[in-house]
Amino acid sequence: MSDLVTGDAVVLGLRPARVPSRALAFALDLFVYLSGYLLISVGLLVATASLDEAAAAAVTVASFVLVLVGVPIAVETLSHGKSLGKLACGLRVVREDGGPIRFRHALVRGAMGVVELLATFGSVACIASLVSERGRRLGDVFGGTLVIRERVPGARVMPVPAPPPWLAGRFAGLDLSAVPDGLWLAVRQYLTRMNQLDPAIGAAMAARLADELVLRTGAPPPAGVPAAAYLMAVVHERQSRDAARAFGRPPWQEHQQRGVAASLPYPAQAQAPAPYAAPAAPSPEAAPSRPTGGSGFAPPS
Repeated sequence: MSDLVTGDAVVLGLRPARVPSRALAFALDLFVYLSGYLLISVGLLVATASLDEAAAAAVTVASFVLVLVGVPIAVETLSHGKSLGKLACGLRVVREDGGPIRFRHALVRGAMGVVELLATFGSVACIASLVSERGRRLGDVFGGTLVIRERVPGARVMPVPAPPPWLAGRFAGLDLSAVPDGLWLAVRQYLTRMNQLDPAIGAAMAARLADELVLRTGAPPPAGVPAAAYLMAVVHERQSRDAARAFGRPPWQEHQQRGVAASLPYPAQAQAPAPYAAPAAPSPEAAPSRPTGGSGFAPPS
């Protein structure tokens, strides 16, 4: 789904970084890490003067791996994809769908970087980036990541629209583990640009993407929920889970829950929303009209 193309030429607002800027960022990072490694080596040389050659060699190798492999992994994990060199060059490492990276992404990038950056002096990474359409090296391919440019003149990142308040928390029990990054990218691409689409084309795209999500989650389509609202709610559910894993409970979630009771028009809807449960299959006589063939979502009101 990452290659989704529409008649309105909708594109994702992420700009991949190219080889020159990535090489400059890596050179800055390598200078900082090598400087730290030399300082640590001098200290270890003094501290291990009384050890034999085998022990001193083991300490040297351990310090090399820690400083030049472990520290970059920790920095990318804690900074969510921004090392010192990338910060200076306006770059960031993100997932393929544009979300923040986690430890497993940084670990794969760091492990592959030992081979394609340090062992081969960056030649393998340079060739892979030049061949790749989005400038990805092998660590990005295996880790499912992408290095993007954040400082782009005139560029503005469009936020995903918030779902209707009556859908808040309804999909808390939905299993999103089988949804691929390419589908998330396509959904976010549609939601950030849906106001620029023709209404008929937008409704067809929303139904198609919603059906793909339903297929991946294994849950039937919720009755009475428009496809676009379903996409908004599921994307915000995933974002809240990512925020909870990275920072704990997001502050906007508590504020949203406090404001739901005041914003909803019906007192019966002001209660805390229950987790999503599969609705009972409606009878053929009561089935709502569907805008596209095969879609179980309600048409937009």
